[in-house]
Amino acid sequence: MGMIVVGETVIDDDVLNASFCCDLEVCKGACCYLPGGRGAPLEDAEVEEIRRALPHIRAYLPERSLRTIRSTGMVEGQPGDYATVCVNERECAFAYFEDGIARCAFERAYNEGKIRWRKPLSCHLFPIRIRRFGREFMRYEEIDECRGGRERGARDQIRLYDFLRTPLARKYGDHWFQSFLDLAQRNGGSASC
Repeated sequence: MGMIVVGETVIDDDVLNASFCCDLEVCKGACCYLPGGRGAPLEDAEVEEIRRALPHIRAYLPERSLRTIRSTGMVEGQPGDYATVCVNERECAFAYFEDGIARCAFERAYNEGKIRWRKPLSCHLFPIRIRRFGREFMRYEEIDECRGGRERGARDQIRLYDFLRTPLARKYGDHWFQSFLDLAQRNGGSASC
């Protein structure tokens, strides 16, 4: 496993080489209800975004989620290590189900123009995960639940980083993404989207 560096971010080669495109019909939004008890990792500033968004998304949330939020709060953790709360140590409290598919209440409110913040960056970037150990390390998290996304990406020839172009630019900026794309092309990655 090799690494490349763009700016101050160390990137696992798998991010360059993986094919991926979410297939909700196959996975049913599984990333919103993975077992484990801890929700989506949050940047510290996102705690305030969640607080501001909550009045606009309440109507989308099932009662079990609202009960959890009332009893435990919206987030858990401490500065530098926040996460969304989960219902029954599984589904994100901000997920709702539509036609059997887990969906994000924040993203729905964003798409409807009710809020300006789309959703937690860690959700937007998934299945890329970023960890900080002095500097940022980016890796591709390959989980069984995303098999359909890998198959669709391979079938449609969509690189993981092309699928995640918008959240990568959201995290690092357009200039960083263009530098990343240039490096990917020099290393044999496809730049088509």
